[in-house]
This record gives sequence, C-alpha cells and structure tokens, in this order.
Amino acid sequence: MKLKYLALAILAITIFIPPLNLAGQDKSKNYGKATDEIFPYQKFQKAYKYHFLEPVKFYGAGREVPLPKGLKEIRIGFLGPLEGSVIVSLGKQMLQGATLAIEEANKNGGYHGIPFKMMVHNDVGLWGAAANEVVKMDDEKVWAWLGSIDDIVSHVAIRATLKLEIPMVCTGDPDPTFTETNIPWVIRVISDDRQSSYGLVNQIYKKDNHSRVAVIRANNRYGRVGIKIFSETATRVGHPMVIEERFNDGETDFKTQLERIMVTSPDAVLIWGNAKESALILKQIRAMGFKQPVYGSDRMVSSEFLKIAGPSAEGIKTTCQYNPDSDNPKLKAFKTNYNTRFGMEPDVFAAHAYDGMNIIVAAIQKVGPNRVLIRDLLTDLKTFQNYQGITGKKVFDQSWNDVSDIWMAEVHNGKFGFTPAPPMDQKNKVHSKTGNY
Repeated sequence: MKLKYLALAILAITIFIPPLNLAGQDKSKNYGKATDEIFPYQKFQKAYKYHFLEPVKFYGAGREVPLPKGLKEIRIGFLGPLEGSVIVSLGKQMLQGATLAIEEANKNGGYHGIPFKMMVHNDVGLWGAAANEVVKMDDEKVWAWLGSIDDIVSHVAIRATLKLEIPMVCTGDPDPTFTETNIPWVIRVISDDRQSSYGLVNQIYKKDNHSRVAVIRANNRYGRVGIKIFSETATRVGHPMVIEERFNDGETDFKTQLERIMVTSPDAVLIWGNAKESALILKQIRAMGFKQPVYGSDRMVSSEFLKIAGPSAEGIKTTCQYNPDSDNPKLKAFKTNYNTRFGMEPDVFAAHAYDGMNIIVAAIQKVGPNRVLIRDLLTDLKTFQNYQGITGKKVFDQSWNDVSDIWMAEVHNGKFGFTPAPPMDQKNKVHSKTGNY
C-alpha cells in the first residue's frame, strides 16, 4: 500500500511541475563567471534551475509615444552620497565623473543642439529617502538616471525606478544581488563583489598558498554581503574562514577584535571595509607586532587609504574594477581633463560614473528622449556589449551585470600597481547533462 501511495505522489509531481524551459539560454558559462571549482553545490546533486541566463523582457507600453517637442534641456538624474554619509568622498568623485561626461557631451552639441542637464540628488543611506529622491526625479522629467554607491539606497531606489519606469545605470554599488532583482530597467557598469571575491580567493589560496585566513569586516551591508560571497567561495575550495570579526563605521580602536583574531593563529588577514577604517586596522595590526600578510576589499584603492596607512600599506593586496594605469588613450585623456577640471586624481567611482553617463548620453543620442526606448537600448546586450570605455571593455551578463575583468592591486613603494586577476582555473563550462546553473 505504501508503494502505491509513493507511486501516486511521484506521478502527481510529474504532472503538476512543468519542465524547465532552457531554450535560448547560454549554457557555455556558469553564472557570474564562476569557475566549476567554486560553483555552488558543484560536488552535489544539481538541484536548481538555470538562473539569470535569459534577460527579463519588458512588454509594457511607451515605445509608441512620439518624441516631445520644444524641449530646452535633456534632463538626466543623479543620486549619490554628497552629504550626511560616511562615503561622501566617493559620492563626490562619482558626481564629478558624471559631470565631466555631461560637459563634454554639451561641448559636442548636446542632443541635436539641446543641452544635457544633470538633476543632482543626495543619498544619505536611509531606506525611504532613496525612493523619495527617485520620485523627485520623475517629477523633474528625467529620461534616465545614474547612481548610487550605498547598497541599501540602491536596492530601494531600483524599486522606485521600476514603478516609475525610469532607466537606471548603476556605477557604484558592488552588491552581487543588485541585478538579481530581475528589474528590467537597470544595468550596472562596474564589476561586483562576486568578481572581487573570486579574484581574492584565487590570490590568497591558490597563488599565495594560505589556508587559515581571518576576516575583519565592516558591520554594514557592504561588509556583510561582500564577505558572504568570499566566505562561500573560500569554503568551496576547502578553506573556511577561521574567524570573522566586525567593526562599525567611524570606529578607531580595533584592539579587541584583533586580539581575538590572533588567538586563532591565522596565516593571513582580510579586511573588508571603507578606506579610513581599513587603513587604521592595518596600522594597528602592524603596531601590535603581527607580521601576517594582509589583504583587503577594493575600497582600499584610494589616496585616503595610502595617506592614513603610510608605510604599513606596503605589500597590501586587494582588487580593483579597472586598471588606472592602462595605456588606454581615452583613460589618459580623461585623467588629464579630470585633474584640470577638479584639481584631483579620479578614483574608481569617478571613472565608472564617466563611462556610465556616456552610455546614457549615447542611448539618448540614438533613440531620443523616450524612457522605454532608452531602456530597450541599454538592456539589449548588443549595443553596449563590449563597449570600450575608459575603464576598459564592458561585458554584461544576462542580468545586465557588469562582469568585466577584475584587476589585482598591490602596494609597492607607497603606490598601487595593477596586474590582471587570472581565472581560478580554465574550466568554466556548464555540464549540460546535469544542469549546472
């Protein structure tokens, strides 16, 4: 009798669960450029469907709306941390990079003689405030908008941009889950923390042969989500973190956390946080007499970090979403123009904001001021796939996430040097028989 009921249950499951529709999906690579070695559940039963391998379609109205007449300016929104946030310095760089792109577009004639104008909004890192700022942009009749850096702000803002149907280009938030919301109004023009974690795991465990790595990370979403990906990846290559300590933004004394870390006898330490706290932690590690190699998250790649850390920064290794020392003529011209215009060197957020704003401008130039048509062009994975920006070639996956190359950054003689981050292995193929995702 039990066998009879079991057979009926299996039959019911077969009838009511539809087969996977994998037609048209890219089966040549794993999601997020993950290698076979670090892919989740690689050594177990393949229990999940394919995810994020086919772009979400937008079937709504708006393409038929005629282009407006009598416009005196083409408005593009901006949302970034400009005051009241611990990452104001990053937001300022992002704003300046976007500003330079707008100014150059207007020097080249704007949109058929109509100037572009940036509508600037502040992001203070609060959940509700981000949505309110996007609503204001809608009232201002922006055709698209660029932002932001803070993970929480970006996640809230994309919900508002979905409801209001405004194309968004993200150039600062590295949260891997950002484009996994399947919102077909958003693309990201900066590699995420998944790519950075893969690069760090390869460097720490494969190239430098460490096995016992301790982590100290910021007690915020940037630290939590970034370290989550690193931890899962490290575990899959056989090296779980030996300890995870946390610190708050603005904290200056890390002795307690560092003492707990050193009790575990790690052979390397990973710091994940903003530039200021990361530099102070590094200095305290060295002041306490600990000699272990130290690695960090990409926000270390800044003049602020080098200034605060001083000689302690020597030998630090981290990742960067582009190569600031590239021979790319576009990048060299940008750095010269940026320095002339703003009196400082551009950082990673300025560079990607410049690329992101130029992509928005190019989309408007091609299809005109129509939000849906701009969205169509930004997300078609053809027009801007392999786009050559100042940060290098842009490569997008089917969730419109930038999976461009990650670079390793290491401090020598007080300056960061950059080398390509190689893949963990050469096996990056999907097992079509087992349904790798």
